[in-house]
Amino acid sequence: MSVIDLRSDTVTRPSPAMRRAIADAEVGDDVLDGDPTVRQLEQRVAELVGMEDALFFPSGTQANQTGVSLCAERGTELVIEANAHLVHYELAGVAMIAGVQIRPVVTPDGVLTAELARGALRGTSPRLPRSGAIAVENTHNAAGGKVMRPEVMAAIAALARESGLRLHLDGARLWNAAAALTTAPATLTRGATTVMVSLSKGLGCPVGSCLAFARELRPRAWEMRKRLGGGMRQSGILAAAGLYALEHNLPRIAEDHANARRLADLLADSPTVRPSAPETNIVMLDLLREADTADRVIPRLAERGVLVVPFAARRLRAVTHLDVSRADVERAAGVIREVLR
Repeated sequence: MSVIDLRSDTVTRPSPAMRRAIADAEVGDDVLDGDPTVRQLEQRVAELVGMEDALFFPSGTQANQTGVSLCAERGTELVIEANAHLVHYELAGVAMIAGVQIRPVVTPDGVLTAELARGALRGTSPRLPRSGAIAVENTHNAAGGKVMRPEVMAAIAALARESGLRLHLDGARLWNAAAALTTAPATLTRGATTVMVSLSKGLGCPVGSCLAFARELRPRAWEMRKRLGGGMRQSGILAAAGLYALEHNLPRIAEDHANARRLADLLADSPTVRPSAPETNIVMLDLLREADTADRVIPRLAERGVLVVPFAARRLRAVTHLDVSRADVERAAGVIREVLR
């Protein structure tokens, strides 16, 4: 029995064609004098997200921390949605690395709006911390892959300009947001100072993210990456996977969204589990019976070959990706129904 791994879209393995691209990559020393394939990837990402330049990072966390450091002065506050990835899943790096305090904003659906962000900005006071920057997440992981629409982003960008603040976009799954809205990624980044995008999630790369920004910020971004240990040598072998993915895997992301909707549809009438209505490739599964907890249900699903992760005491998360087919999600839905019968 093959395993259906719905834990994350990071579990994908490079395809044979991606492996060939990796093997054939032209490389150099990216720390000493540059790697040609890395530079090609950086330029391509910058073009796609509508920014002047970009820098290749080993991880999205390093790229996010660098973005926050470029946007917010140490000792200030970062206004951000309360359940954002930067709040929960980067080990307090915003405080420890960037030296910035989180100013969490509770929202009903994971989408930070300009109105809510405005209410979190501090007035001038000798006793209160200053607002340093605003950060947004698109799609929003903890909200089940919720999409931030262009008009919402535009209003936040306008607020940032009006307030003299910089704006960081955690776009780890920005590709999914663009696919869901059938728009170009650049339409979702307007007004951002820094934009992080992941290559190792929906695009199927083994590793890597990019941070995009205005060209003048590149020296500071490079310095921060080096300080965090992110300076890589012949990293063109990784960048080649990114270039392959942008050409071949980016156009097919909507298939993952269709599979997520199929999974949710097949579970919609279940008396024991309530699926979220996915906008992208994430389905949250709420267990309805008191006895069904994540720590009890997940091992039983794993025994039947379906892997998911816990997201709360009675909430599971399932993520579709390029290694999961329509037949896989249909089988997974059947297994979930049987285990929870």
